[in-house]
Amino acid sequence: MDAADCYLEGNADAVEFCPHESYANFLAASTYTLQEGDCPSRSGSVYLFDVGDVEDVGLNLIQKIDTAGVFDIRWSRGGDGGDVALAQADADGCLIVYKIDETESKGILREVSGKRISSSMCLCLDWDPSSTSIVVGLSDGSASVVSFTDSNLETVQEWKGHDFELWTASFDLNNPNLVYTGSDDCKFSCWDIRDSPADNRVFQNSKVHTMGVCCISPNPSDPYSIFTGSYDETLRVWDTRSVSRPLNETSVSLGGGVWRIKHHPSLSGVVLAACMHNGFALAKVSDGKGEVLESYNKHHSLAYGADWYRGKDQKQSVVATCSFYDRLLRVWMPITDFSTRCS
Repeated sequence: MDAADCYLEGNADAVEFCPHESYANFLAASTYTLQEGDCPSRSGSVYLFDVGDVEDVGLNLIQKIDTAGVFDIRWSRGGDGGDVALAQADADGCLIVYKIDETESKGILREVSGKRISSSMCLCLDWDPSSTSIVVGLSDGSASVVSFTDSNLETVQEWKGHDFELWTASFDLNNPNLVYTGSDDCKFSCWDIRDSPADNRVFQNSKVHTMGVCCISPNPSDPYSIFTGSYDETLRVWDTRSVSRPLNETSVSLGGGVWRIKHHPSLSGVVLAACMHNGFALAKVSDGKGEVLESYNKHHSLAYGADWYRGKDQKQSVVATCSFYDRLLRVWMPITDFSTRCS
C-alpha cells in the first residue's frame, strides 16, 4: 500500500531510515547526477525527511544539502547514547560525516568532519558495530578503514583488495576486526584489519558469483549468516561457521541485479532487496530454503535504494525505496501478512 512519494532533484540512489529510536521518523536520501560534456561533473544532494509515524506516514522535507555526487549514505548504528551521525561516500573521493544538531526545533544535519580518502571515487561505506570506524570501498578496487573519534576522521588502514570497482564493504557485526568486500571482479572476500589487511585475507571466493558482487549484508540475528547480492540476479546466503571457507547454503533468484539487501528489523530471515531492472522484492530465507514473498514494481527505473522503518510499536511494516533515472522516492507498506508467512 502506497503511503507517500516525491521526486528528487537528481538521480536517486540511496535511502536510509535512522536506526536511533529518538529519530526513527527521520529518512535520509541521496542523489548522484553525471553532467556530461567538455567538462563533466558529478553532483548530488543529501535529503532529510520527516516521515511522521506509522499511523500517518508522509514525506516532509526538513533539509537538502547540495554536495558532490553521492554513492552511499549510512546512519551510525543505533544503540544507547552517543551522537546520531550520517556518513556520505561521494564521487570526489571524500568521506563526509554529519551529525544531527539538536539546537534546531526539528533537528537538522550539520557537517562535522570531511576527509578526501582517495583520488578514486568512494562507492560504498559501512560503520563498525560501535560506530567509531567506517570502511569505504573505492572505484580502483581498494578499501580504506577510517576511524571516527571526537568528530575527527583518520585513515588507519588501506589496501588493494580487488581488480575492479569495490561496490560493497561491510563490517562483521560480531567481530569488528573482520571486513567483507565485494567487487566487479566477482570476488567475495573477508579481511582481518588488525594488521596489514592485504597480508591477512581470511577468505576469497571467486567461483560462486557469476557477475559482480554489489551487496554484502550480515544477518543481525545470526552471527554466522551473511547475505550477498550480485548482478547475476541472485540473493545468496552464506554460512560462515568455517570462517576461512564459507558455504553458499541458499540461493534465491530475484530477476534483477541485487543491489541492496536490508534485513527486517524484527523478523529473522526476511529481507527487502533492490533488484535494479526488476523493482523491489521481499524475500524470506529459512532452513536452507528461500522464497519471494512480494514484488513491488511501482518504480519505473533502476531500483537502487531500500530500507525498513525501525520505530517501535508499529503494527504495520513500512519501507522506503528509490529509483535512479526517474528520481522517485516512495514510502509504502507491504501487503504481505508477516504473522502468517513468517511465523
